[in-house]
Amino acid sequence: MQQTETIEKVAGIGAVSLWATLHGWLGWLAILYAVCIMLDCVTGTALAIKNKVWSSRKARQGLWHKGSCLIMICVGVLLDVMIGLLVDHVPGLELPFSYDMLITPVLLTWYITAELGSILENATAMGAPVPAALKNILEIVHKAAEEDDISQKK
Repeated sequence: MQQTETIEKVAGIGAVSLWATLHGWLGWLAILYAVCIMLDCVTGTALAIKNKVWSSRKARQGLWHKGSCLIMICVGVLLDVMIGLLVDHVPGLELPFSYDMLITPVLLTWYITAELGSILENATAMGAPVPAALKNILEIVHKAAEEDDISQKK
């Protein structure tokens, strides 16, 4: 039974690596985002359990939030495909650079940054020592997220 589990793990890691390699650096960004989502879920759950405030309702809200972020990344991919098709097939429409992907990597980078900020926040709240440089990054991300939340509520 242990050998079967090992084979499944190796096959899973191999499949993820192959997918990311076939999709280049964008694939690795997607893998990085998936890992950040998982780490944020784990650290958020651990913090809630530590503080004895875990709630299935709040966990579901977090999952809905993460699901909506994934939908936005799909929208980014669709926009990139649409822009690429327009640039390639509309006569006279030219860009001063080669267009492959622009919106998707920007979205992925933004979401990864937000997830990393949340992971740092959870780790800090659980008592992990965090270097000053990472605390500064956390504050910057926090301020940016707050400004974004305020602008969306108007």
